[in-house]
Amino acid sequence: MIILLHTSIQEVLQKYISLWNLRLPDKLEGLYLHGSIVLDAYVKGSSDIDFAAVTRKRLAEAELHILKKIHEEIAEQFEPTELDGMFIVWEDLGRIRPDDNAPFPYYTGGELKWDTEFNPVTWVLLREKGISVLGPDITKLPFDASKELLTTYVRENMNCYWRMRIERLENSLDQEINPSSNEISEEVEWTVLGLLRQYFTLKESNITSKAGAGEYGLLNLQEIWHPIIHEALNIRRNKYVKLFQSDKERMLETAKFSKYLIYHCNKMVQDK
Repeated sequence: MIILLHTSIQEVLQKYISLWNLRLPDKLEGLYLHGSIVLDAYVKGSSDIDFAAVTRKRLAEAELHILKKIHEEIAEQFEPTELDGMFIVWEDLGRIRPDDNAPFPYYTGGELKWDTEFNPVTWVLLREKGISVLGPDITKLPFDASKELLTTYVRENMNCYWRMRIERLENSLDQEINPSSNEISEEVEWTVLGLLRQYFTLKESNITSKAGAGEYGLLNLQEIWHPIIHEALNIRRNKYVKLFQSDKERMLETAKFSKYLIYHCNKMVQDK
């Protein structure tokens, strides 16, 4: 399905595969896309190319060093486009943890990192909408992508990661820390649309883009929250419309909205 992708994405992927073939020959057996590309929300120059790369065996330390160099070369040649993804074996597909319980490597933000648990969001996107650049059709492979596991993961993430993030945001307000307007805009977009994506998943047992989640929030939540949702969407779309009198007001409303939405989502799940 690579021929259906935008030319700019094809160029990056073709170069990426050619570097694998040149420097790590016969290692790459599958390359699959998920994330904004499959949600029809990819924006050239700002969206990452999210992928899962599959090899027959785990890559050795020396091979991972070569792989890091490959990613650095891609980043230099195609800046600001970023390739973000994980490196797995076939047996990992659909699992909560790697098949052999070994940490798996993934590349994000220009760094090679490690994790021990997979994100169910990735499996659902690959299973239902994944684009097969190399290897067998990912949507037809026999692996589990549980919607129940997806919603459980999202609720736990909301009550751990997001709750703690909101606490840090409130603490920064109490301590009168003064981030820049750009930093505040990034926080508003990330937090408001990120939580709305989780709200969408818990309500619909499905996955949507950040922009799609914002529009969904406008349709399903009270009008009192519409200004901060519009603010997040405007930031996402690089559209400037002044909706708040100050940066502090934006931060206060973001914290207030986030606490409400976490409470609302927990109640919604309990009432099902």
